[in-house]
Amino acid sequence: MNYSFLRRSLTAAAASGGAAALLLAAAGGAAAHVGVTPDKTSANSYALLTFAVPHGCEDSGTTKVAITLPSELNDAQPTVNPNWTVEKVTEQLAEPKKLADGTSITKRTSQIVYTAKAPLEHQLRDTLVLSVKLPDAAGTTLYFPTLQTCETGQTDWSEIAGAGQDPHSLEAPAPSVTVTEAVSADGHGTASPSASHTGEQASAVTDGGADARSWAGLAAGVGGLALGGMALARSAGRRTKPAEPAGK
Repeated sequence: MNYSFLRRSLTAAAASGGAAALLLAAAGGAAAHVGVTPDKTSANSYALLTFAVPHGCEDSGTTKVAITLPSELNDAQPTVNPNWTVEKVTEQLAEPKKLADGTSITKRTSQIVYTAKAPLEHQLRDTLVLSVKLPDAAGTTLYFPTLQTCETGQTDWSEIAGAGQDPHSLEAPAPSVTVTEAVSADGHGTASPSASHTGEQASAVTDGGADARSWAGLAAGVGGLALGGMALARSAGRRTKPAEPAGK
């Protein structure tokens, strides 16, 4: 058998597997944040924002999640989750705010508070969904500072990257959504420069379905590399096997 060829093949497979393992670790780290995934980001559209609660505080179960709405939003409609009770917190505006339809408001919904009927165990995850109307402000990033309260301790997901700062360097980043260009009546629209960033952000912080697909793809890749290494080894063995003497 050509042992040198086999050694090189297995080394390459191991190196690729190591890279995949690093990617898996990175995916796990991204999924650890309380984040938000929008079903759409078009300006002036109605969107469903899914907030993922992937774990508790250290080893303590989650008892409450308070989501603060950015000033650009006047209201949010929380989706009922059988595991939680929910309330809307309103605030009095310093001065009346005029809306696009000509009417004015003096109060706005400032926070949505979900309280667990039973503590969400540390190793379990859940999702909380809000319906909102996105502002007509393409390119604007909306931040949703979220306070996660546990049986013991709290985690305040409210950090916002400063100018020139890498958002991935934050320990407790605030969930955020970047508004993209409005879609015209014919269903077309020009994506703003921030559209691709929104897609990257959604896949990084969010929803378990996307995370699961990413993990499955990486796992399949690692398995494929291992099978490929075995096939190469068998192929090398066949090529280097000495021919049997004639007459046998």
